[in-house]
Amino acid sequence: MTTRTTTVLDTFAEHLRDLDLPLPVDGADQARAEVTAALSQLGDHVIPRLQSLDAPLLVVIGGSTGAGKSTLVNALVGEFVSRSGAIRPTTRRPVLLHHPADEAWFTGARILPGLARVHAGGEADPEAPGAGDTTGDVDPATSLELHAENRIPQGIALLDAPDIDSVAVGNRELARQLLRAADLWLFVTTANRYADAVPWEVLRTAAERDVTVDVVMNRIPEQTGVSEELAEDLRTMLERNGIEVTRLFLVPETELDEQGMLPPAAIAELQQHFTRLAADADGRGRIARRTLAGAVSGLAGSTRQIAEHARSQDAERERLREEALSAFSGSRTRIDEALGDGSLLRGEVLTRWQDVVGTGEFFRGVENLFTRFRDRVGLALTGKPAPSVAAGQALGTGLVHVVIDETARGADRADAAWRATPSGRYLSEGRDLSRIPDGYSEDVSAAIRAWQGDVLELVRAEGSDRRTKARLLSLGVNAVGVALMVVVFASTAFIPTGLEVGAGAATAVVGQKLLETVFGDEAVRRLARLARERLTARLDALVAERSAPFLEQLDDVGETGSGDLLAADADALDQLAHGIREDA
Repeated sequence: MTTRTTTVLDTFAEHLRDLDLPLPVDGADQARAEVTAALSQLGDHVIPRLQSLDAPLLVVIGGSTGAGKSTLVNALVGEFVSRSGAIRPTTRRPVLLHHPADEAWFTGARILPGLARVHAGGEADPEAPGAGDTTGDVDPATSLELHAENRIPQGIALLDAPDIDSVAVGNRELARQLLRAADLWLFVTTANRYADAVPWEVLRTAAERDVTVDVVMNRIPEQTGVSEELAEDLRTMLERNGIEVTRLFLVPETELDEQGMLPPAAIAELQQHFTRLAADADGRGRIARRTLAGAVSGLAGSTRQIAEHARSQDAERERLREEALSAFSGSRTRIDEALGDGSLLRGEVLTRWQDVVGTGEFFRGVENLFTRFRDRVGLALTGKPAPSVAAGQALGTGLVHVVIDETARGADRADAAWRATPSGRYLSEGRDLSRIPDGYSEDVSAAIRAWQGDVLELVRAEGSDRRTKARLLSLGVNAVGVALMVVVFASTAFIPTGLEVGAGAATAVVGQKLLETVFGDEAVRRLARLARERLTARLDALVAERSAPFLEQLDDVGETGSGDLLAADADALDQLAHGIREDA
């Protein structure tokens, strides 16, 4: 196997192992099954066969319940090596027969690495993968029983698989896994069951993957013309379904001997076929390459389907993300509306602000500029001295309440939207994503206090020159800072425009005129803009913190973009299959 081939297959396998398809969208269960099957086929057949094209040909003997597979296998080696009987399921642990000289090809993990090896009459290594064999009606066997038999010609190996329509789900799955590992599939059916639906479904899958198939029709009644009639009907069905069969073997209904064995004549043609095949190294190579190329092409087709499922998962994740972001975007908009519509300048905030602007200390030196404004709001002013800090605290408390309330509503909306769909319910299951996280209220309070500190720093920095500093000190940094906060909160544009918001605007105009007296009109606009930008950044961070539990759930379900990686893998697999066919 070339370095490029190794890279293609290793990359493909890594992408499959990394793929996560957790959301319950349409087809997700089937896609997960296809991923498991693809990884199994890579390890069980494709990679080992590419690494050792001269290894013995693996012939997997499969078919319907009661078709007589194990009886045929026993007849081919002349002794009981595979259990047969009337109780179903019969074949539980798969049996692999090989010539003693070929033992080294099968004792290790070259093929079917997930099945522990058990030699005939021995026990599995308890530390080996799959050594904990189960033989119940639900779980499949997890070990492979090896028989070295001189009657098996060197160069081929026979693997007796469980029934493809077994009543045990695990056995059905194991049968399909073993068939994916086959170089050649010997399909065994009977004269009265060859039209059953399940075998034909598996046969069509084999045809799609270009697996080399031989067919045995067993238990044909020994009546004149019956064998030819049934054979013709079976060939017609195979042709109609697009299934190319290399050889069709007809085994008549035959009495078993005292030991329960078929007479040698019944399987003579089949035995001669295997003997000739074992002697034809070129023929075995062509079969191995043809089946291998078909398997790789089949993987390419399956990979494109998996890629589409991966894209569906990405699209569903993006839809859920947009629902969450939209809910919290609405919260962010409503916070801005509350800041800009003057509602924060009512009640306790208005009272505290009026306490500040109503003091003689505040108006000292600027009283003539504010006479008409004091006349309009004077009735509401108590004249009782109150520290400007109280006004700042009232502003901060009001803003904290707005942020907590609106983000809580956003979380409720996002949670309700997610729980309306299966994927959202999957992500929300067992979690209360709408719950206010521990410490969030403290985080909001700290962020608003930090912003108020930013405002005071802006005021101090703007008042650093001598003349402005004198005005600033005469009024107080805190009082001027509160005035700037009021201006920021007073209008929807966060630049005061007049009296359109009632008492809130009236107080804002007082604050703005004060700021213009201290700093000048242009400086006030700049300060208001900077204060607003810093507040916006902190509010954005608070809303993002509140939406984080939703987005983290999406991040935990894996990376996006797997669909494109797998589509590229499919193209590389097609090229690899083309190269294998050229070699054949």
